[in-house]
Amino acid sequence: MKITWYGHSAFRVEAAGAKILIDPFLTGNPSWGKSWEEPAEGVTHVLLTHGHSDHVGDSLAILQKTGAMLVANFELCMYLVGKGVSDQKINPGNHGGTVDCGGFTTTFVQALHSSSMPGEGGSNTYLGNPAGLVLHFPEEPTLYHMGDTDIFSDMALINELHEPRIGMVPIGDRFTMGGAVAALACRRFFNFETVIPCHYASFGIIDQTAEKFVVGMEGSAARVAQPKVGEAFEL
Repeated sequence: MKITWYGHSAFRVEAAGAKILIDPFLTGNPSWGKSWEEPAEGVTHVLLTHGHSDHVGDSLAILQKTGAMLVANFELCMYLVGKGVSDQKINPGNHGGTVDCGGFTTTFVQALHSSSMPGEGGSNTYLGNPAGLVLHFPEEPTLYHMGDTDIFSDMALINELHEPRIGMVPIGDRFTMGGAVAALACRRFFNFETVIPCHYASFGIIDQTAEKFVVGMEGSAARVAQPKVGEAFEL
């Protein structure tokens, strides 16, 4: 499995013959600072945890250019169909559901957050339940992108049901867990082999380093991976 972090919560995962972008906020992402074309090269799937602009990002342009499959909650899928995504290229789901993505599956699990986009007249467009995404591969470790979330005790059930070995964990505080709480979530509820902190060091109002998370994970069996933005690494 090859993983590339593009800053914030944007990842590219290459496994089981698939090239997956998760929450591809690329254009306007201060950590990446480039366009979406390079990360989207050859992409087969775009997975979205929820409907905020710093997660939906360049999804519309990527989906229209590549013809990739969109995997997201129903409301977010239909929102993007309304913007021009083909309704033949969506694979919607919701909490507790698992969808076959061809070569791997994605399960939608709980996340404590919100999900909407600015609409007309100052109102917001509701975009369904925010989620974490659990990716199961036939011959690769199970991966859990938590989305944007606080800690919650039912993380224990996610671990029991899915046994994820790779965790993509938001740590930036203010809009998600802070580093110390995120470390508590990982240590108390999961048996991760590798954890990758995210949702930090992008905007000035969230934490700029992973220090609190790294300190909180000291003594844990999990390896804390802190990849450089845009540089792929193998697991």
